[in-house]
Amino acid sequence: MTDTEATEAARKRLAEERKATEQSRAEFAERQKGKPTPTQEENDLAALGAHLIEKEHDGSGPDSGAPQTRQIEAKKPAAGDYQTRHAAASKSKE
Repeated sequence: MTDTEATEAARKRLAEERKATEQSRAEFAERQKGKPTPTQEENDLAALGAHLIEKEHDGSGPDSGAPQTRQIEAKKPAAGDYQTRHAAASKSKE
């Protein structure tokens, strides 16, 4: 591979990586739309003792309703599958 071929391959790879980075940033910006909830004003009012029942809408849109799944779940033991240590008394030879 000559120097120009290596340079062209590097430029092509760099362009692909930049395109993927821009797409990732655009997706992140889309997910971050809206305001924080609770807002700073609601936090300040709560700190002063105000009781807020209705919160200001954050502009994020409706929830997807998809259930959140856990990454790791414990295995459920089957009946009779529980084991403990077993130690037997040794017979003394006196």
